Amino acid sequence: MNGDEMADVFGDRGPKENAVGNGSSSLPNLLVHASNGVDYAYRDAGAGELPLVLLQHSRGNLGNWDPALVDEVAATRRVLAFDNAGVGDSSGTTPHRIHRMAHDAIQFIASLDLPQVDLLGFRRRRSPSSARTWYVA
Repeated sequence: MNGDEMADVFGDRGPKENAVGNGSSSLPNLLVHASNGVDYAYRDAGAGELPLVLLQHSRGNLGNWDPALVDEVAATRRVLAFDNAGVGDSSGTTPHRIHRMAHDAIQFIASLDLPQVDLLGFRRRRSPSSARTWYVA
């Protein structure tokens, strides 16, 4: 793709990966130790005072987030994706209840000394046909 074609696709800002270096998917996984004894793996993209923490579904990991979405959001704010306890590169035991997943998310946020965050997550819900559908929580 030449420069003119890239300008057509990305507009005046250039390719999305420029907002976060080579793109969020190429960022290294970092570790932070929380007071509950769990080492949480995470990626930190973008910059800003109010970070957006991405919450993954039950056994999803930080690599499940679409890099195009993360890069787009990280162009204007800080974005944190993390592996919950016992998932991916995080230590600990995988929680079996939603409230435990929430507790682990709180522990992760507290371990980074973040006084306030925005959250984006997904939950699964069965439709009347028993097919799985996704909703933004």
